[in-house]
Amino acid sequence: MKVAYWPGCVSRGFTPELHGSMAKIAPMLDIELVELDRACCSGAGVIAEHNQELADTLNARTFALAQQVEGADLMMNICSTCQGAQGECQERLDASAEYRGHVNETLAKYNLEYRAGLANKNFLWVLVEEFGLDNLRERVQRPLTNLKVGPFYGCYIVRPTDRLGIDDENPRDTYLGLVIEALGGTVIDYAGSHKCCGFPIITMNKEASLKQAGRHLGDAVDADADCLVTPCPLCHLNLDLQQPLAERTVGRELNMPVLHLPQLVGLALGVDPKDLGLSRHVVKPTAVVDWSTSVVAGVGAGDGAGW
Repeated sequence: MKVAYWPGCVSRGFTPELHGSMAKIAPMLDIELVELDRACCSGAGVIAEHNQELADTLNARTFALAQQVEGADLMMNICSTCQGAQGECQERLDASAEYRGHVNETLAKYNLEYRAGLANKNFLWVLVEEFGLDNLRERVQRPLTNLKVGPFYGCYIVRPTDRLGIDDENPRDTYLGLVIEALGGTVIDYAGSHKCCGFPIITMNKEASLKQAGRHLGDAVDADADCLVTPCPLCHLNLDLQQPLAERTVGRELNMPVLHLPQLVGLALGVDPKDLGLSRHVVKPTAVVDWSTSVVAGVGAGDGAGW
């Protein structure tokens, strides 16, 4: 499968281990990534709050660049916040030929045009709908046996359901659990799995944001999860980078590792944990590396050596 690949800005800045692990596992899944290196930030919904036409034009430019990738089956992202923000813009662009034409007048200055109907999917959706769970099971080299994983979807990839195409035929709000099971892991149910991580309000009300993150992480701890996995780098920032502050805010120890989705897939495909950038995390995924060590002798160590 050949995809026009939109990594987003966070995966190339704050969380380069996400971009790196995606690049590492793509060939193992027969996915050819053609990176849209001239594309810009989706705006994460923030630009649209202040200037909707600017946000739509920036994302239409990204869509147009994706449509220029010869032979691409679709556009793929690894950021569920981008999925939500871009989906909102695309809905407006696709709904009105007049508005789309207006935006394309701006893009024409750069020899670009967005044509309605682009398929833009998060890596999680590509795994389930394009690659297939049976195919994924066949590629597993190191099943996640006895690893208890809590799915953390975040909000942008589960709401609103109509725009995101979540229905009985495509229950996308269950996909993380299905992938964890296909990789051989144990899915942990807990209260915060489908709630907002708090990142969108962190600049306006940091205490409330940290309370949200701390509550969800505490729920996962109480449910006895070994780690969480998320398809969103912004959720990762609030749940991992901010976890020490969240601990102080909610007044309890958390110590909950949070993995990016490509990292979890990579572990099951047999990639060495040190090649997935696990050492970059604020909360060291000791339980995950210890699990890996118990499966493959000589990989990593409980004290973090070899990550």
